[in-house]
Amino acid sequence: MDAAQQESTAKARELQTQWYGEPLGTLFRRLIDDLGLNQARLATVLGLSAPMLSQLMSGQRAKIGNPAVVQRVQALQELAAEVARGEVSAADATQRMEEVRRTAGGSVLNSTAQTASSGSASQTPVKRVVREIQSLLRSVADAADILEASSALAPAHPELAEFLRVYGAGRTADAVKHYESHQD
Repeated sequence: MDAAQQESTAKARELQTQWYGEPLGTLFRRLIDDLGLNQARLATVLGLSAPMLSQLMSGQRAKIGNPAVVQRVQALQELAAEVARGEVSAADATQRMEEVRRTAGGSVLNSTAQTASSGSASQTPVKRVVREIQSLLRSVADAADILEASSALAPAHPELAEFLRVYGAGRTADAVKHYESHQD
């Protein structure tokens, strides 16, 4: 790898850390280990081609362009945490991964009431909605651009500026608190 390629890869990994909290190679390897997958199976569950997964892991590509794939990544991260805590068995994890492959990425905004009434404990409806909003915002701009837009809007539209800042560049836990504080 020449110097220009190394610089490009380093920049891609830096952007990945900014957008996803860590380089995707690190994140995907952890999911592979925690969920007992191989790269091909992870690609299938996420809805990516194997070459695209490889490019994201190696830093040849920086961004996941499809918000549905970002949601699937988030769903797998939560599943891996549940497995690590012993809340989900290996067999149940395999079934849940298949559900993630089939359904994650669909809009949760219309299914929130349905999920709440069914008592799903895997992810609260509020957290699912927040994650969808975050995924959509982060699919169109990086955190720095969102913060810049928020600052520009703040004088005339402080509530909208706060929304962009909290959901577009903030932590999920903070966005959940914001969402809950603005209900009814």
